Amino acid sequence: MTRAAEFLQARDYLLAHRSDYELVCRNFSWPALDQFNWALDYFDVMAAGNSDLALWIADENGSDIKRTFAELSSSSNRVGNFLRALGARHGDHVLLMLGNQAPLWEVLLAAMKLGAVVIPASPLLTTEDLRDRLARGHVRHVIAASIHATKFDELIGSYTRISTGGRVAGWHSLEDAGEHAASFTPDGPTSARDPLLLYFTSGTTAKPKLVQHSHQSYPIGHLSTMYWIGLRPGDLHWNISSPGWAKHAWSCVFAPWNAGAAVFAYNQARFIAGDALAALGRYGITTLCAPPTVWRLFMQEKLADYPVRLREVVSAGEPLNAEVIERVRAAWGLTIRDGYGQTETTAVIGNVPGQKVKPSSMGKPLPGYKVELLDESSKPTHEGEICLDLSARPLGLMLGYVNERLSPRDARSDSYYHTGDVARRDADGYIRFIGRKDDVFKSSDYRLSPFELESALIEHPAVAEAAVVPTPDPVRSAVPKAFLVLRAGYEPGADLARELFGFIRRRLAPYKRLRRLEFSDLPKTISGKIRRAELKKLELDRSTAERRPQEFFEEDF
Repeated sequence: MTRAAEFLQARDYLLAHRSDYELVCRNFSWPALDQFNWALDYFDVMAAGNSDLALWIADENGSDIKRTFAELSSSSNRVGNFLRALGARHGDHVLLMLGNQAPLWEVLLAAMKLGAVVIPASPLLTTEDLRDRLARGHVRHVIAASIHATKFDELIGSYTRISTGGRVAGWHSLEDAGEHAASFTPDGPTSARDPLLLYFTSGTTAKPKLVQHSHQSYPIGHLSTMYWIGLRPGDLHWNISSPGWAKHAWSCVFAPWNAGAAVFAYNQARFIAGDALAALGRYGITTLCAPPTVWRLFMQEKLADYPVRLREVVSAGEPLNAEVIERVRAAWGLTIRDGYGQTETTAVIGNVPGQKVKPSSMGKPLPGYKVELLDESSKPTHEGEICLDLSARPLGLMLGYVNERLSPRDARSDSYYHTGDVARRDADGYIRFIGRKDDVFKSSDYRLSPFELESALIEHPAVAEAAVVPTPDPVRSAVPKAFLVLRAGYEPGADLARELFGFIRRRLAPYKRLRRLEFSDLPKTISGKIRRAELKKLELDRSTAERRPQEFFEEDF
């Protein structure tokens, strides 16, 4: 039996029973592997003589690049031999800062084959961001696009510098990999638990943590993601996600290639919703995963004007509100299926193909994950923190955090991994997201979910984005305040504020009423997530008499 045999058995079972959720949850078990290298033991074997499309990168100017599985196997072998000639070895940390270009996938496969540890980095990172990553990530090799080489000029160190897309003085050129052999012999076996990936989290509330994944936790763990999306062999899958973040590996690498599907990427200098929608039909995309931000931008277009060949549409990153789901269903006859996971995990909860979708629900626990909602005493409850039972440790869970003491949620002795997210489970087992544990707050002794208020606000046609945080109040201790970004064509002011206060009053219970709002930009991480901690501090530090421009109180009306 080959090293990949047990992995393939698990994969094939999920593909064969993709629409029978109950059966799969009863019978699925993670493969138990001692030695496993996904790039060598699975990808190269699958790719041998395989002329099927593996990667398609299109550009807004009409140019495109295609690679078959066999071509990627060969080119990644050349890159692996090139990196080894420059001194890269098993266990070395490689910072990879490339956009959606073929070398990104070639280097990732090559590094896996070498047993090196990849630190994906967004091209949007600044020199100071990179200084932190080089230091805490103990980086020995940097591979970056030539246009970003200057970001490293001030970052002195003994790390190897490799550029692509043009030669840079003092840097090696990745294009020289073409001179190396197209066959690759590994230096030795790879343990399934050897580190493979180090991800810096998006850092919405604190300094980014460094999450460590192994050769099994992401490559094999993303069988759950493959199942959630509903991927099939031969699909053309577009995951609208930026390189450098975990979601890119989720659905631009492991989930589609586990299924034998092709990965699609579309490069735009600036994201234009209409162009992206046109690309869906023009390139024949069959499965689409997009974050809520993109779905909300799609809502500003007339979806029915864009014919698509999509079979599956999903959303992840932050929960999607029901209004968006209904508009997509009306235009395309497809239901967006929400899913939930973290950088620390693969897909944990999801609405899967063939399963009834409930509005505003993330779905049910995915195969291989045992999810409990725990109260403050670590007792199971219908509403509490999303936790993973470690007595049956899911394969898709990280090895741990690097260079840090255990955080409180990891240091507990209750045999659970604590996600820090709060949810509610209904009588049918569906789980609905409430918010980050740090974001949920009390007003007049009522517990409020910012996400619930934000979802209601986004249903108003004027609101593009919303972030709700508590603001101090002398009577109620705290009251909900919304920071709002408007859609094009709407002007901030008292008339719109009055309309929004009334809109929320008609939709939510009295104790959930919005008491303050401010038309303002939203602070975000590089990955696009809202920095709610920054907004909360802004409110906490304000004086009681202060009133900012474009800020309105309910009592004003």
